[in-house]
Amino acid sequence: MKNFSTVGARLACAALLAGIMAAPVQAATCAFRPNAPDQHLVVKGDTLWDISGKFLEHPWCWPQVWGMNRDEIRNPHWIYPGQIVYFDRRSGRLSLQKPGDAGAASGQPPLTRLSPQLRTEGLGRDAIPSIPASAIEPFLTRPLVIEDSALDGSPRIAASQEGRVYLGQGDKVYVKGALNGATSFQVFRPGTPLRDPETGKVLAHEAQYLGTVKLQTAARPGVDVHTFTVTGSFQEMGVGDRLMPTPPEPMRSYVPHPPDSKVDARVISIYGGVTYAGQNQIVSINRGSLDGLDVGSVLQLYHFGKVVADPGGAKGMLGMGRPTLKLPDEQYGSLFVFRVFKNVSYGLVMQVTEPVQVGDVAKSPE
Repeated sequence: MKNFSTVGARLACAALLAGIMAAPVQAATCAFRPNAPDQHLVVKGDTLWDISGKFLEHPWCWPQVWGMNRDEIRNPHWIYPGQIVYFDRRSGRLSLQKPGDAGAASGQPPLTRLSPQLRTEGLGRDAIPSIPASAIEPFLTRPLVIEDSALDGSPRIAASQEGRVYLGQGDKVYVKGALNGATSFQVFRPGTPLRDPETGKVLAHEAQYLGTVKLQTAARPGVDVHTFTVTGSFQEMGVGDRLMPTPPEPMRSYVPHPPDSKVDARVISIYGGVTYAGQNQIVSINRGSLDGLDVGSVLQLYHFGKVVADPGGAKGMLGMGRPTLKLPDEQYGSLFVFRVFKNVSYGLVMQVTEPVQVGDVAKSPE
């Protein structure tokens, strides 16, 4: 079968992140590779996940082996092309200082003096990211999932200029509903229901993102609608489509960690409506914030163990009933959760050796 573990498109310039977790390294989970190199030269296009994968059996363990703790969230580590990552075999840590040098055991980067003409807002601009962020950027500010409560009272396009059926950039639209002080909105259309494969319950609906609109004139006394202008068109929008306020710019710090509580989820959809997902593609699972997931949670992917006939098993009473065997779930990759809703989450497929399918298992690392 085709190997899907090849790293896809990588990001060259992005803001890096800080670390978490003061927990000690767990040998069973965060073991170093037997053939781990002594060092790695950081090059443009690297990610922390990729670099850690050269040293670790599970790359998502990198916050632990860098010896980071919660206080360092406010004091980020920046790693740039041209630096060297060292493996200190004695302490079982990764560091930017060569083992034996002063301060190497702490894993802290060497002191860098900045020239006066450098502006502080430029710090980290060329730092390597933790994951291939370009793969998820389009999904961070768009309404991927619409839960039932979100539809209650949401504004809708009630009419269009000159009765146009389909609308594009620059067109004028009339919107009915409370704006609650917002002026910029995203337009969407509720799409495919996301059903829990275990219960059959509809958890939410995938949102079909259509574009953006901006308030031109709020409804005046005697007028029932607000006047908007289409500022961006991803797909054609029309009467009846819904509006959601444009969310604030999300934080781009992605720190991998196991969920705080045990999670056993199933893949319920593959973004784009395709049958299989490979490296750096997006899938949704039937667990969310109510189940203990947050941004950065890492889950292991398994093909659900099938039930097959047991040719050598004993038959049931009176020779009726076919004997069966339950096969084990087969682990084949990782899922990095980057957006979380109440009952549903979206994850980036990482390090898979086989394609992801709807129904596959995603659960806490063991």
